[in-house]
Amino acid sequence: MDSNGLSDPYVKFRLGHQKYKSKIMPKTLNPQWREQFDFHLYEERGGIIDITAWDKDAGKRDDFIGRCQVDLSALSREQTHKLELQLEEGEGHLVLLVTLTASATVSISDLSINSLEDQKEREEILKRYSPLRIFHNLKDVGFLQVKVIRAEGLMAADVTGKSDPFCVVELNNDRLLTHTVYKNLNPEWNKVFTFNIKDIHSVLEVTVYDEDRDRSADFLGKVAIPLLSIQNGEQKAYVLKNKQLTGPTKGVIYLEIDVIFNAVKASLRTLIPKEQKYIEEENRLSKQLLLRNFIRMKRCVMVLVNAAYYVNSCFDWDSPPRSLAAFVLFLFVVWNFELYMIPLVLLLLLTWNYFLIISGKDNRQRDTVVEDILEDEEEEDDKDDKDSEKKGFINKIYAIQEVCVSVQNILDEVASFGERIKNTFNWTVPFLSWLAIVALCVFTVILYCIPLRYIVLVWGINKFTKKLRSPYAIDNNELLDFLSRVPSDVQVVQYQELKPDPSHSPYKRKKNNLG
Repeated sequence: MDSNGLSDPYVKFRLGHQKYKSKIMPKTLNPQWREQFDFHLYEERGGIIDITAWDKDAGKRDDFIGRCQVDLSALSREQTHKLELQLEEGEGHLVLLVTLTASATVSISDLSINSLEDQKEREEILKRYSPLRIFHNLKDVGFLQVKVIRAEGLMAADVTGKSDPFCVVELNNDRLLTHTVYKNLNPEWNKVFTFNIKDIHSVLEVTVYDEDRDRSADFLGKVAIPLLSIQNGEQKAYVLKNKQLTGPTKGVIYLEIDVIFNAVKASLRTLIPKEQKYIEEENRLSKQLLLRNFIRMKRCVMVLVNAAYYVNSCFDWDSPPRSLAAFVLFLFVVWNFELYMIPLVLLLLLTWNYFLIISGKDNRQRDTVVEDILEDEEEEDDKDDKDSEKKGFINKIYAIQEVCVSVQNILDEVASFGERIKNTFNWTVPFLSWLAIVALCVFTVILYCIPLRYIVLVWGINKFTKKLRSPYAIDNNELLDFLSRVPSDVQVVQYQELKPDPSHSPYKRKKNNLG
């Protein structure tokens, strides 16, 4: 499709209202994506997936390459089908692996029908995720039950001073919703949602909307709850937040959540690629977001700069006692250095921070800078929307906007990478920090006991034979997959629970902790 005789292809999928998009493969006519997409099929008789292939063009409309369809009603269940589909209205074909399988653990029921209240079902669930069943279905990490009880003091979205609220509960790509309660600001849903947990580091999102028959639903409020922060069996009032999860909006929602999971399976799943949310979210240019990402990246760079200044000051003997200590330490470390000391030092740093935290000398600082910028971001977005016609010069120049969005995203990725390393050592998520300690202990022992040449030999053999052993395996880096589970400073702020209004005093009841 391009003048160089190549294309930059990507693929779009549609099944009903579900829209997904693959990554872009630059400058090739034979792309290999090796991506997995999960669709939810609610009709027993099947459905049709519409597939279109496109060529990405910067600065102008993307070129259409071709289309094809998959009729799911013609495929047998519980079996993987390899399909080679000829593109219509174009050249070439797509190779797909399609599997239809049941998802019995995603369900909705009334409050009276409760899986964990039934003693027999509860014992069966506990048995399924017991430590004795570590290697049974590694993808089945745990069980999540969410009771959506009621909401109070919601925003009035209609001219009558009322709303028609319904609630959407999402866990990764699983999305379920309640019925609508009409003309009510204090709705009661009393619904129970159950999900199969594939990744214990997932975040449960509960969003309240106002139903409008003639147009899209109005947003009323949202909460995001990391699964590892959930206290089992406790009914809590969660203050609803705005779309960016940066500040409160009107109303609270009462939830009771239970999480049961196998810790060993959860740890192993941490080292594989994180499941992506495939519902497309359009990246748009935001001056406030660009500034926020720049400040975050600047703070990460300044840590390295300050460290370099500190080391240089030792060489310059600005402080003789400090320089003398550094000189003695340098001689000792270089003379006795072994490779196993690298993970050992990281292990000692994690342990030191842990004892600081449990002794009350917490060295973690509340990130007020990021929080203040996040609070201002929604106002800035609203202002940008209103002034887009008057001051939309950047939006008119598509190519410049695309470059700015790319810079904005790169700044976010670099800053998030540095913040995730910091939050690992700061014990922001204790489960992940303990997992890092176990991994560092293993690496220390391996490097101490096994010669380096054998370790490199095993690593090289594994890398060279990986595609031969598993042709459709998705490439991954275990360290980056681990860090992707650690929240950045922005996510830490977004996942913080806001204190409810004192007038709301939810009835709390404790059950046996099932996790």
